[in-house]
Amino acid sequence: MAEERRGRRPTRIILVRHGESQGNVDSNTYCCIADSKIRLTDAGIMQAEACGEEIRALIEKDGISDWRVHFYVSPHQRALSTLKEIGRAFSKQHILGVREEPRIREQDFGNFQQQEQMKLVKGIRSRFGRFFYRFPEGESAADVFDRVTSFLESLWRDIDMNRLNRDVGNKSADLNLVIVSHGVTMRVFLMRWFKWTTEQFELLNNPHNCEVRVMQLAKGGEYSLLVHHTREELVQWGLSPAMIADQEWRKNAVRGQWNDQWPWTGTSFFDHFGEKKDEDSSEESSANHTPVNGNGPCHETTTAACENRRTPLDLIDTDFS
Repeated sequence: MAEERRGRRPTRIILVRHGESQGNVDSNTYCCIADSKIRLTDAGIMQAEACGEEIRALIEKDGISDWRVHFYVSPHQRALSTLKEIGRAFSKQHILGVREEPRIREQDFGNFQQQEQMKLVKGIRSRFGRFFYRFPEGESAADVFDRVTSFLESLWRDIDMNRLNRDVGNKSADLNLVIVSHGVTMRVFLMRWFKWTTEQFELLNNPHNCEVRVMQLAKGGEYSLLVHHTREELVQWGLSPAMIADQEWRKNAVRGQWNDQWPWTGTSFFDHFGEKKDEDSSEESSANHTPVNGNGPCHETTTAACENRRTPLDLIDTDFS
């Protein structure tokens, strides 16, 4: 069963930001038009059509004729219009389906936006931190993270239960997922998938209109940005050397392996603390409930003494602003 499911995994998961919108050209648009109803400009329509040709070309370059594409799209008008233009590049025989997905919509910045107020709150956001700052009447990127996480759980259920390939006679057909959404949503999606930290999220640059991010399945069974993209592109997107090194590892790793050199999920997170003495090595200290090096049991000490003790976690620098 595990091998059968592995065979159905998408060859690519392609993230696409919508084309140029009226709001991208004139921020005053948000003052009188709901964010979800903002449309593409003429330039945005052309960008989307060219993006469709680009996506088809990158799928066909492998020389596999039996390929299919399934689309997920944000319900915002500019994303729907982008998908309509992208779809012009594909014949119906290659399209498995389209699903409108509200969980990959744009970050909510509030209702009708006043330009001067938005300048103020965006200034506050830069000081507070882009990931955690919640816009008045809107969302933070952390809120987007939560709903993208929910979407990913549904996505993997669809893949595991073969819902996306249900109408294909050849169940091993080359499957490509295209997700048309928004800049923040794309960055959060990658953050969630690759387990990037909130600090690393702050490094990322917003993709341009109709720019793509291609997560491609490597030979070992892991997804990596470096199968299709170059290291130079990843640097332009804001990935740190450590993040790029992890993408390189994923490109060559066998599925199920653990990257011991990834400090945000491995024990190397604690390397700078040094070795800690075994608290149970001294029977006398245990019997007397005496703290060892200020870090041992504290059952009979005063509350003030316990509060004044410093643990290794107290040394962590949590100032990510």
